[in-house]
Amino acid sequence: MAEPTEGAAGTMTTRHGPGEDRPDPNLDALMRERRQLINLAYRLLGSLSEAEDAVQETYARWYAMSRRQQDAIESPGAWLTTVAGRVCLNMLGSARARRETYVGEWLPEPLPERAEWIGGRPGGAAADPADRVTLDESVGMAFLVVLDSMTPAERVAFILHDVFRLPFAEVAEIVGRTPAACRQLASSARRRVRESRSPAVPAARQLGIVREFKRAWEAKDIDALIGLLDPDAKAVADGGGLATTFLEPIDGGEQIARAWVELARHRLGGVALLERTVNGQPGLVVQQDGAIVTVFAFDVAGDRIKHIWVIRNPEKLRRWARG
Repeated sequence: MAEPTEGAAGTMTTRHGPGEDRPDPNLDALMRERRQLINLAYRLLGSLSEAEDAVQETYARWYAMSRRQQDAIESPGAWLTTVAGRVCLNMLGSARARRETYVGEWLPEPLPERAEWIGGRPGGAAADPADRVTLDESVGMAFLVVLDSMTPAERVAFILHDVFRLPFAEVAEIVGRTPAACRQLASSARRRVRESRSPAVPAARQLGIVREFKRAWEAKDIDALIGLLDPDAKAVADGGGLATTFLEPIDGGEQIARAWVELARHRLGGVALLERTVNGQPGLVVQQDGAIVTVFAFDVAGDRIKHIWVIRNPEKLRRWARG
């Protein structure tokens, strides 16, 4: 089995057999694909740590081939994308089974703005800029939550075609369905996204509403909170069994407001509530002893908050800088 190794001078080589280490002339071109693959895998999986695992597996499969097999591939970038898509499709299937035993609700891993990006693995170095996910509408928390409601095949077909613009003929090779079937999968997914999407709200207005929510929360002003929340608002929290939080979603603006005031009375003392960008949109974080322990993402519709997503699972907060 071929695998990447590092030579004495730090040069990446490919081992194809006993005593057959030699520099890989395609390494730079292959590594330039990494950012694209990370971006793809995060949107497919909703977890950056799982996306990194998927991309690592993709490169491992490339280096498991002989040099002759590699040279026969006309477009290594297209090959890597195809394999990454298939790896993610398999991971999505197994993730569904794992989530049956997940404690409470599962939410996507939130991403900070680039200025706060740090290495995601304990003891790891700072993340390579090439590994950062491009923050746009397709990684907004509302969008990712809708993606998570889809079947694995729907999600893969939709992301590959509608977000990454792959033709359905190529999508079909990844999903293992006909192009016509993939077109239908993407159409179904597109309909779900369209039905769940709130009318666009200017970023400045979103920021203003989140800022008003923060002030009302700190002031324990329940009437102001109710006024900022849609009557049918929903709050969902993810502690993963590793951090205390509410296990069932809270439905209704008034119920959420009362829960948040109660939270302020008991838990906001000694912590800082700060404005931060979450997946490219205005959000809030709770900082305790210099570390981010909670991330709040919001979905704003009109002049009111429609959804609040609360992420407290520490395994999903490793990307967030201290201080």
